[in-house]
Formats: sequence, structure tokens, C-alpha cells
Amino acid sequence: MRPLAISMGLILCAGFACAQEPSYPMLGGTPFRNMAVPTAKGIPATWSIKKNARANILWSAELGTTTYGGVAVSGGKIFVGTNNERPRDPAIMGDKGMVYCFSAKDGSFLWQSAHEKLPEPDKNDWPKQGVASTPVVEGDRLWYVSNRAEVVCLDTAGTPGTTKAREIWKLDMVKELGVFPCYLAMCSPLVHGPHVFVVTGHGVDHETHKVPDPKAPSFICLDKVTGKVVWKDASPAENILEGQWSNPALAKVGDAFQVLFPGGDGWLYAFEPATGKKLWKFDCNTKKSSFKPGGRGDKSYIMATPVFHEDRIYVTVGNNPDDGPGPGHLWCIDPAKPGTLGTDGVRDLSAVADNLDPTAPANKDSGLAWHLGGPVVPKPTGDGRDIHFGRTLSTVAVADGLLYAAEIDGYIHCIDALTGKKHWDHDLKDGTWCSPMVADGRVYIGTDSGDILVFPHGKEKKEPTKIEMDQAIKAPPTPVGNILYLHNGTTLFAIGTK
Repeated sequence: MRPLAISMGLILCAGFACAQEPSYPMLGGTPFRNMAVPTAKGIPATWSIKKNARANILWSAELGTTTYGGVAVSGGKIFVGTNNERPRDPAIMGDKGMVYCFSAKDGSFLWQSAHEKLPEPDKNDWPKQGVASTPVVEGDRLWYVSNRAEVVCLDTAGTPGTTKAREIWKLDMVKELGVFPCYLAMCSPLVHGPHVFVVTGHGVDHETHKVPDPKAPSFICLDKVTGKVVWKDASPAENILEGQWSNPALAKVGDAFQVLFPGGDGWLYAFEPATGKKLWKFDCNTKKSSFKPGGRGDKSYIMATPVFHEDRIYVTVGNNPDDGPGPGHLWCIDPAKPGTLGTDGVRDLSAVADNLDPTAPANKDSGLAWHLGGPVVPKPTGDGRDIHFGRTLSTVAVADGLLYAAEIDGYIHCIDALTGKKHWDHDLKDGTWCSPMVADGRVYIGTDSGDILVFPHGKEKKEPTKIEMDQAIKAPPTPVGNILYLHNGTTLFAIGTK
């Protein structure tokens, strides 16, 4: 692109209709976005997609030729965004964004939703990228962001008697809100209570590297039934560094929920869900860092999705993957800390963001719990890495007190989630956009060369099993019960034992 069980179950049932069968209704499985599924059991330890040695593949289904988003599973159906380079309907041809719906039982195609390109695709709707948003499902409704920067609500049943989607409502963020998507809008919406929350994708014009309209919203809250705007926020304003390609997450502080917005200026913001009141912010860069187009600086923005787990928020920074690897940060935040009141009247939890030694905080009220990043001092000689943590597109996974985080440069780390102590790391010998996924006692991560590496889950490092998937793995697998749903960009696989 140029461009934990019981308590969690109660929270999900409060916001989502509890399904009668296992489901994975959104990116991260829950509104907290953690890439770990403790309920998944009985998934095969290995599989093969090779024609002459096919093993543990229940079924496969053809997608387009580019598929960036993850897979949502709910109500016996599978939903995934892709492009239209392998059309399923001869009446719908050409470069379009698509959302496909399949039967989870056998992979049969049920319906599709199609979207035309924006007038200037090289600026706002990069050619042949399709719909990159991972849909979110609640009951019989589905929401996603199209390639045209539309928030779309569909009926999961489709249009009876056809293979066409049935649209409930649509909000065109370009026409109605003045949003200027940088390369591609791709947010995976968050549904909580009566609302749906969306990162609009507003960004810079890459020809001028300026934000066309700093007052246009970067984050919005909509009524999930009608699509009407409830509140909106333009906090990053003219400080958007490039694009805004991350996703909102939910946190719970005390008895109150907060919605997290990963801003394109490198700040993480928290809001009161119903009113849009800004509660706090955290600078995910050090104060002395600077941004330079093309990835030449050491300041980055939030590409991955923030994760809330057991009273802590984990957030990372990265850059447009075309800019390559570079220095990054992984922050662990305690959102209950008071922070320091900023000149804008908002609590700033990042009072020690310049201090990369979390054992010696300059301000006990800071929300910084621990940090991984910054330069290695003294600078190593030979082939040693000179940074502690690099840029990333990968959302973290937290399970049993262990946090797994990956870098675009191809390193995966196993870290104590409470203290930040590193247990082990591993060089994948390849780049990765993929988020690690923890399920059934294993850690799965895909690579740009088309492999899935499967590590035993635990603080002791063991060599991974490598499974060839033929094409780059950009999205993590989706574990549902005893089945793993996984795509390699062009084909969706259901992995399990018959």
C-alpha cells in the first residue's frame, strides 16, 4: 500500500447480542481489540494448502487479488473486504471495492457489496486496493468503511433471492464531512452501545504534504441505527503527519468506558463515548523527535490498533510501509493516572514521554507504565541492532501475562505485559504487516513472503513451525471455536479437522 474470560464475556453481551455459536465479530474479536482468543480450542497444529499434499483444509473460497482486512465471523457467516479483480458478477466489472459474504459452514458465496472508485484514486482511493476495512457485526447488522470513505451499514442477510447486499444506510464522509482520505480510507469501525465510532481517514495531500482542511473531522461518533453524526473531533487538525489508518478501541477505567482514537499526529486520545468529551491524551513520540516525509525522521504515527487489557493500554507507532523500517515505540499506559493538565484543559498522561527509562519517572502522576523503544546506548558494533523496537503496523496480543509485538522489519518480541521485561525475541528473516494472534496455546504470525510461523505460547523461546501459504499474509488469522479462518490475499481458507 502506498498508501478473560468471564468478565469479557459479560461486557460483550452488554454491547452485542450473544451468539449461539462461536464468533469473531470484529477486528480483535472484542471492542478491546486484543489479538488473543482464549476460547479457541482444537485448532490443528499444522496444515497444508498444497494441491498434492492438502491437509486440514475444510474449504477454500476465492477472493480478489488484494485483501488487506481481517475476517469477521458471526451468525454462521463470514465477511471480508477485497477488490474486484476476479469478478463474481459479470455485470460488475472493473476496479471496485468489494465486501464478500460467505457461509462459514462450507465457504459458499452468499452476497457482495460493490463500491466505485473516487475520482482521483491516486490521491484518495489507491488503485486495486479494494475495501481494506475489517467489518464489525452486531446481530443482523454489519458496518465497515468503503474505499470511498463511506461508513456503510448493511443487513447481514443480504437481499433475498439475489447475491446483492442490502444497504440500511450510508454516510459519505467526503461529501458530507469534507474528509480527504490519504491514499485509502480503511478504518475498522467500533460499535459500542448505541454508537459506531470511526477514524475517518482524513490526511494530507501527498503532492503538497498539507492537510486540505484541518477542521474536517478525524474521528466521528454515529448513531448506529440511523447513521446520523452524534459528535465529531478534529484534534490532529493541521498536525496530521500523513494518513490516519488505524482503528478505534474501547477501554474501561473504573466503572466507565472510554473510546480510544489513535490520531494521525502520533497522539492517542480518549473520549467519553456518549458525549465526545475529551478525557486525556498521550504523546506516542518523544518530544525531541521530528517527522520528515518519506520516513527519514524519527517521529511516527499510530498505524496499529491500540489494545486495552487488564487496566492497561498498549499502543505502538509506525509509518507508511513504503517508507521502510525505522525507530518505533511500544507504550504501556495506565489510563487511571491523573497526568498533567494541558493548556487545552485536557489531561496529558505523557508527561515523561522524553524519559525512556520507565524505572525513573519524572512525574508519578504520568500514565507511562513502561516503554520499549529508542536507541540502544551505547551504540552496538557489528551486526547488532541500534534500536530497541522498530516501526510497526502490527497490533499486539496479550495472553497469560505475556505480550507479543511485531515490527515491520520482521522481529517478534515476547514481553512481560505488566513490567515490560523482554523474555525473548525472534528474527522472522522477513518483513511483516501481520499482527500476532494467540489461540489454543500457540502464537501465529504471517510474513510478507507468504509463510505463517507458529510459536508455542510461553515465556520460554522455542523454534516455530513454518507453514507455506504462497502469498503475503497481511491480516492475522481468525480463530473461531476449533477452526482457523485465514486468507493470503487471494484465497480464504477454513482450517480444521473433519
